[in-house]
Amino acid sequence: MRRLFSFALILCALYTAQAQEWVAGTTVTPEQIAEQGVDSFFDSETISDAIFERMQGKSYKADCTIPRSELRYIKALHITREGVTKRGEMVVNSAISGDIVAILKQLYKAGYPIERMELVDNYGADDNCSMAANNSSAFNYRTTPGGTRLSAHSRGMAVDINPLYNPYIRRTESRTIIAPKEGSDFVDRSKKFAYKIERNDLCCRLFLERGFEWGGDYKTIKDYQHFEK
Repeated sequence: MRRLFSFALILCALYTAQAQEWVAGTTVTPEQIAEQGVDSFFDSETISDAIFERMQGKSYKADCTIPRSELRYIKALHITREGVTKRGEMVVNSAISGDIVAILKQLYKAGYPIERMELVDNYGADDNCSMAANNSSAFNYRTTPGGTRLSAHSRGMAVDINPLYNPYIRRTESRTIIAPKEGSDFVDRSKKFAYKIERNDLCCRLFLERGFEWGGDYKTIKDYQHFEK
């Protein structure tokens, strides 16, 4: 009985260590993936107290009307264009959590490049800072760029992928709004560049197959980074 108890403690310690080591942006080696299996690096969880504390006053603002119970914390691997595999994280609505895990897994297995995938809270929930860093993210209780209505990101029902290279563009009579402004070099979609999302590429196809809308199809604006359901 004592041996069984000791073995249980060891397993618990190993599980705790593995759970604590999930830090977005850290590198995962081929040996780790071979040992644990690639599928073990993709998961959807309820929002833990630790994650919720990170979100408080940032993506989850004081006036947020979305119950914590409706949100899910996504763990996923992603691969950069340099071929480095990293841990990633997102918070999304539970209604799309299964879709997002499946899509991110397919993108990773296909070698589709995503540069960065961290909670927007790492950037103080400042959407512009997050986009300028080319950070792919989802939940953030905020308004639309340059607008007053709540974004679909406020419900965790939208995901932005490689936003620096796939900016939001809205033209008015007096000016053109580009978000992030650092993405101005990528407004011309006839150019070829890294991390570019096009309608025929794998990322767009996978989201569309699961019933998402792509911002690149919008008529009055263009939001090439944006997938919404």
